[in-house]
Amino acid sequence: MNSNNTNELLSNITEKYEKMSKGQKLLAKYITENYDKAVFLTAAKLGKTVGVSESTVVRFATQLGYDGYPGFQKALEELVRNKLNSIQRMEVAYGRIAQSEILETVLQSDIEKIKMTLAGIEQEAFDLAVETMLQAKHIYIVGIRSCAPLANFLGFYLNLIFDNVTLVNTNSASEIFEQLIRIGGEDVIIGISFPRYSMRTLKALEFASNRKAKVITLTDSVHSPMNLYSSCNLIARSDMASIVDSLVAPLSVINALVVALCMKKQKEVISTLGTLEEIWNEYQVYSGDELNPVNDKMSLNRVERKEDE
Repeated sequence: MNSNNTNELLSNITEKYEKMSKGQKLLAKYITENYDKAVFLTAAKLGKTVGVSESTVVRFATQLGYDGYPGFQKALEELVRNKLNSIQRMEVAYGRIAQSEILETVLQSDIEKIKMTLAGIEQEAFDLAVETMLQAKHIYIVGIRSCAPLANFLGFYLNLIFDNVTLVNTNSASEIFEQLIRIGGEDVIIGISFPRYSMRTLKALEFASNRKAKVITLTDSVHSPMNLYSSCNLIARSDMASIVDSLVAPLSVINALVVALCMKKQKEVISTLGTLEEIWNEYQVYSGDELNPVNDKMSLNRVERKEDE
């Protein structure tokens, strides 16, 4: 069943409610009122919470048209994805994880996100993103709030590879459009956004698309609103339900993009890095605060100041 409409599940429940058994009606009522909690329950736990058997829960999912409980739970996830606020997400996360298990649970969750991203991302889309950036007259990058570090990271390395990169300052909507005023058909914009999705990022992509620029998105789902204007979708999983977003998988995709671009422009990158090394040495950029290993011990290089005589 297609769940690209977040109201589809609830509409489906309402439509089939009259034909449901007594137990299924109890499930329908609980899910309609508590879908933000139901999404984290197994079939057995959901049944126990409502007061019906696990088999009733499975039949309920099947009657709604899903391929068993996992398919139904996936639809619930899509419904909840944009509905939980930060406080609710934190309550859910810390209610499910014991304090002593947080480190292992979070790291294991991040590992799973990378595995799921690897299994789901399209190589063709990745290759298209690389080629599009290589051919672009100008590259713009936009990422807001928790996605800003991703945008900054990508912008830092793209600036070592290209001389035509703009990391869009996103303090206000007006600033965004002012910086994109010259974007055109030969340019590309990379929009990074994960739930809860940023309207400012979406508007920036819409503006760029209207100006005939190519649009690359890095987001969490094919159903993300960011994909409305994109010609190339890079999907990375980031759906950890807590106060912080898991950005490990998106960062891995960005790392892969940077490596792929470096391989395509090896000569330019080597030349740029060589020039930077000369500049760093000339202006003693790192000599004042760089830690260097010497004889298996760490020594701190300092620029000695000549004392006044």
